[in-house]
Amino acid sequence: MFFLFKWIDDLIGKGFEWYTILELMYYASAANVSMALPLSVLLSSIMTFGTLGENYELVAIKSAGISLQKAMRPLFVVILMLTFASFFFANYMLPKANLKFGSLLYDIRNKKLSFLIKPGVFNNDIPGYAIRVDSKEEDGTLHNIMIYDHRENNGIPKIILAKEGKMSKTSDGKFLQLNLKNGIQYEEQASKNGMYNPRQVFTRNRFKETWPRFDMSSFDPSTTDPNAFGNSTPMLNLKGIVKKRDSLNKQLDSLNIRTIATFTSNFKQFNTAKGYTKVKAVPKEINDVILKSIPNGSRKQALDNASNTVANIMQHVPNWVPRQTDLMGEIIFTTVEYQRKFTLAASCILLFFIGAPLGAIIRKGGMGLPVVVAICFFLVYHIITTVAEKSAREGNLNPIFGMWIAVIVLSPLAAFLTYKATVDSALFDVNYYKELILKVFKKKQK
Repeated sequence: MFFLFKWIDDLIGKGFEWYTILELMYYASAANVSMALPLSVLLSSIMTFGTLGENYELVAIKSAGISLQKAMRPLFVVILMLTFASFFFANYMLPKANLKFGSLLYDIRNKKLSFLIKPGVFNNDIPGYAIRVDSKEEDGTLHNIMIYDHRENNGIPKIILAKEGKMSKTSDGKFLQLNLKNGIQYEEQASKNGMYNPRQVFTRNRFKETWPRFDMSSFDPSTTDPNAFGNSTPMLNLKGIVKKRDSLNKQLDSLNIRTIATFTSNFKQFNTAKGYTKVKAVPKEINDVILKSIPNGSRKQALDNASNTVANIMQHVPNWVPRQTDLMGEIIFTTVEYQRKFTLAASCILLFFIGAPLGAIIRKGGMGLPVVVAICFFLVYHIITTVAEKSAREGNLNPIFGMWIAVIVLSPLAAFLTYKATVDSALFDVNYYKELILKVFKKKQK
């Protein structure tokens, strides 16, 4: 359903073969195993032990001197086998499925160019351009087109607006051609000396029809790195994730070393900073207003030097901060994906020890109450996992702790339910609570 909600409008009725769509759905379904498998373990364990309790088979088992934990051992062995299978699936099969899905989706996008464009969203897949359309038809016709050309002109974009257009490839397949109709092109000439000029040239051209071309070399498989898809973190196994994380850490260390060296050079410039001069002098106490500690004749020069130093630093900050943020985000993401391989396996064991005691306590089988209880507990597990993962991805939570927090929070609940089921607790028995309430009221009446 997730796959259909996201892609069905771009696949159905666009000329794709039915088996291509089924193949995409098959590869996309592998990613949903991490959600479906824990829920199926929880639901099946509740239904199994609920049916045993409803038919008084648990009573017969316990009367034979077999405890609940001993009765759970054969199923626990099955769950362990399923746990190992889920780990190997997440480590070997899921990365390959993600790789197949990504490469097949790439081929589809390269075959049907209109698939690139999403209505109402700026698309940056073509280097140097940002393209937005209000709507598109099934035959590929685009309406209300806006194109930003960032390739030249010192960062000043050339803007093209058109009411209608249609995408096509040139005969050699090297260029994407847009047939635009009824539009306007705006272009502002960049200043030659880099200073703002209120009288600089602004050009506006109206056209009935034009055919701008876009270089498609970035979409050519022959010029694309064959490992471009395989280097994506969700498409790597544990060994590949560790290798990528080490590479990212080296890049981050190199970036920090270069940045520190650049910043330090600004403070070494006049050889007056502490630690960079051999002249020994008594340390001078500086008040809150630093300028008061500087002689009157040197204050202007000190201010100029300080502003120049800050200006030099600020030239590097816009380049350094985004790159560092991207590298830190990638490192966190690799840690999250590394831990995900293990949390999928651990969730199977955790939810089994929640579901089996619950089934023994509620003593209801079938698809009624067990389904409701299973969904409620799974929602708690899924919400905790999703919120913690998002916080970890944003850097607000340790990624290892964030991926395991659901297991940490729900493990005491599993132990509590197992204990209650072992001692035949009436935790979900409505009659027990009715009798308890009646006893309380009778004591108050006395």
